[in-house]
Amino acid sequence: MKQIVFATNNPHKLEEIRSIVGDRAEIFSLADINLEGEIPETSPTLEGNAIQKARWVKERTGLDCFADDTGLMVDALNGEPGVYSARYAGEHCTPADNVAKLLDRMQDESNRAAKFVTVIALIEGDSLSTFTGEVEGTILTERSGDGGFGYDPIFKPVEADCSFAEMSAAEKNNISHRGRATRKLIEHLLKNL
Repeated sequence: MKQIVFATNNPHKLEEIRSIVGDRAEIFSLADINLEGEIPETSPTLEGNAIQKARWVKERTGLDCFADDTGLMVDALNGEPGVYSARYAGEHCTPADNVAKLLDRMQDESNRAAKFVTVIALIEGDSLSTFTGEVEGTILTERSGDGGFGYDPIFKPVEADCSFAEMSAAEKNNISHRGRATRKLIEHLLKNL
């Protein structure tokens, strides 16, 4: 079975990726391989951040690995929070702080169109590949549901009648940005086993 490191310290992301991958590959977290340290995310793009994170892990471990970066792009806010989605409300903010700031910024907006984008960068040996997944949707006017994480309580994908936070993990993974990018990653990995 393919073994690969996912360059994240986020337990929610790790759980979601493992759920999508299932038994097709063994996914190790940074904690599983005892790799500590703050992974840099200084690129102005999602793809740049994903590549930067994957290279950081590869340089320190020599192991094949992948990293992702995800952003929520809101039309009425010219693509904000975008690459700053995880720290939209400040450097040490909580996901609830980010949601509160976004709801506040969107208070008087009638155009609530948005999309989630995930870019995954995979490094195998000397080879670098990237995979992108997107899902279009709208920003709700208030939180709805208590599942998921991040902006899930206020994002309703076009393919559903409820927010990501109101879906089961399987329902969300089936249509989510991360699910779409991960399926491209899995397809690539399976071709190369």
